[in-house]
Amino acid sequence: MKKFFSALSLFCFAATAVSAAVPQSIGEYGDWTAFYYKDGRNTVCYMASTPVKDEGKYTKRGDIYMVVTHRPQEKSFDVININAGYTYKDKSRVKIQIGNKTIDKLFTDGTMAWTINGDVDAELIKEMKRGTRMIVTGTSSRGTLTKDTYSLKGFNKAYTAISKKCNKKS
Repeated sequence: MKKFFSALSLFCFAATAVSAAVPQSIGEYGDWTAFYYKDGRNTVCYMASTPVKDEGKYTKRGDIYMVVTHRPQEKSFDVININAGYTYKDKSRVKIQIGNKTIDKLFTDGTMAWTINGDVDAELIKEMKRGTRMIVTGTSSRGTLTKDTYSLKGFNKAYTAISKKCNKKS
């Protein structure tokens, strides 16, 4: 049921972002799901997951998910963004821990967090491929600290699927 809910909310996210383009499933791979959609003549591929555990002293929180996107026609690959399910504290940073590696080069904008540049995206993808779980820590606009744990089971297969569909060269 969680996968269905995740796919439904991501469908709404993608449809809004691309004027009602309909995402098609490439497949489910462990705890990650891969999709693509047509934006005019262009193909956009993305993969997404929801946390297996979310922690924090909050009373209400919206959908939480992480997305990796390829837009080959724009020569844009491995773009990572996180939706926290709440509005982040203004000018706050998000921290990601995978194994012993901590990456804290993410900025926030509303409910979303993005890496500061493509080099950080590439570093994060590399660590996600190696890891088994990922912990994302952020702070809400009300000062609530949250800790979301994502499983990386299936990450490599989902990544391979979107890379193949969008012709990403290794």
